[in-house]
Amino acid sequence: MDSKPSGTIEELIALVKKLRSPKGCSWDRKQTVSSLRPFMLEEAYEVADASEREDWNMLKGELGDLLLHVVMAALICEEDDLFTLSDVVKGISEKLIRRHPHVFDETSSLSPEEVEQQWESIKSKEKKEDKEGFFCSIPGGMPALQTAWRIQQRAAEVGFDWPDAEGALNKVHEELGELGESLETGKEEEIKEEMGDVLFSMVNYCRLTGLEPENTLRHTNRKFMRRFTEMELILSENGLKIEDASLIQMEDAWQKAKSITG
Repeated sequence: MDSKPSGTIEELIALVKKLRSPKGCSWDRKQTVSSLRPFMLEEAYEVADASEREDWNMLKGELGDLLLHVVMAALICEEDDLFTLSDVVKGISEKLIRRHPHVFDETSSLSPEEVEQQWESIKSKEKKEDKEGFFCSIPGGMPALQTAWRIQQRAAEVGFDWPDAEGALNKVHEELGELGESLETGKEEEIKEEMGDVLFSMVNYCRLTGLEPENTLRHTNRKFMRRFTEMELILSENGLKIEDASLIQMEDAWQKAKSITG
């Protein structure tokens, strides 16, 4: 095979098949759909991270990594006579046509919001035919924050929603009050329940203000780590290891770190 890839999907398939062959790579040969799962999830998160950063070179690489796992998982299933990669492509092609009737059946102009509602409506009808519940389209393996956001989106599509963000914010305050009351009781299960309600309400408020909670929290996580790393550097420059610094020293360094990193 040419050492300089041409960039075709057929070539990628051939490469993966070679890796899976008896003369290929022992690690690739031993992989199963189950063993690939954590790697596939990790690559999906890497794609999301690169996309949020708008790091296009990084995104190009991460999309390639994710594509590799999709192709390998499909080829493993093909080896086991479950289905083929062509079946996967055919299935998603049929789904795209079926869920975009405004494009393929009759040409009509819909807003992005109307397209999303139509997509979910068609999906819901398909799932009902399979005798599955209203939220069956939401994957069980998603992070809880993202799942809450999708649950609320789905509920809003049938009108079960706050009229505006103010109502959702009032609910946050209400849930915080109930959390405070549960903390006074000291009952662990009750505290856990109320804490979950607070988080769920905050996700709702994010959604109604146009923010995606998963991305919002990811941004804050990175900001905290950036400031913490800067704080560690400031302490080090003053001859202090972070584990030996007092809370007052860390707070002073933290404020300086905030002014440096923004």
